[in-house]
Amino acid sequence: MHEERMRAFGFGGGRWPFPPGGPFPPGGPFGHHGRGRGRARGRRGNVRAAILALLNERPMHGYEMIQELDRRTGGVWRPSPGSVYPTLQLLEDEGLIASEESGGRKRFTLTDAGREQAAAAAAEAPWAEFSEETVASGNDTKEAIFGVMNALRQIGFSGSAEDWQRAVAVLNETKRKLYAILAESE
Repeated sequence: MHEERMRAFGFGGGRWPFPPGGPFPPGGPFGHHGRGRGRARGRRGNVRAAILALLNERPMHGYEMIQELDRRTGGVWRPSPGSVYPTLQLLEDEGLIASEESGGRKRFTLTDAGREQAAAAAAEAPWAEFSEETVASGNDTKEAIFGVMNALRQIGFSGSAEDWQRAVAVLNETKRKLYAILAESE
């Protein structure tokens, strides 16, 4: 029964329970400071500048760049591989960066032609637009969401049907309170 209920809510098999795009409305949990939603799409244009600014510091692999941007913004901005790798290819086609394959991975470095643009990008690094407050808020939100998900997982695996119904009631009350906060601010 518990396993059936958990699968019904997307917890079975290690799957994330939210639909593609996550649990947040367009614009993300931080309004337009989220990841690739709403106006944040404009920030995706900064992937080019972010790559150049990172390469201004040292050569890197594509995935290493994604991790570094995630780290520098506290998880608030983590460009997708679908935006990073095409940008790397474009920069290489433009002759601004070069790649060297080693161990099945490409390591990217700046070319002489790319150094000037990289220095300009580093002077106004895209990750600098995320304030410490935004980064802290992103970390707090992520921790709270994962805490709730872990509690639900525990109730689903070891709680009774009555426990599950009580948990659903708590979630519905929480949802109502969150919408009330939004209504108050409007």
